[in-house]
Amino acid sequence: MRCAIASFTVTVFFSAALAVQGAGAQGISVPGASEHILQSDSAVIRGLDRVAGTSVDFEVGQGRDARIGHLVAMLKECRYPADNPAAEAYAWIEVYDTRAEETLFAGWMIASSPALNALDHARYDLWVLNCKTS
Repeated sequence: MRCAIASFTVTVFFSAALAVQGAGAQGISVPGASEHILQSDSAVIRGLDRVAGTSVDFEVGQGRDARIGHLVAMLKECRYPADNPAAEAYAWIEVYDTRAEETLFAGWMIASSPALNALDHARYDLWVLNCKTS
């Protein structure tokens, strides 16, 4: 139930910004929105191993993956506001568990609200920090 509510909230909240596809480096102009949205080719993701008590930040390119333990995180898309790129990031992330051979997470992660749509795993936490702008 919590996952369905979080997914619905993310969908409703960002539907206007995420409805337009194929913006590339030119950006997206969303009717009725006050900001201009740009796309990035890579994002910075933080991974936390709660058992070992260690965290690692890694840059992952669009269509590429990064590993933390037995999880593989793949970045599909990263978007950010043009007027304040450090303020927010919206990244579509897919997380695959190599041990269980299943997808654990596929959806938008929001840098300013990592718990809104989070990976649910007993050992690892992953969240997006920002989109790389240069």
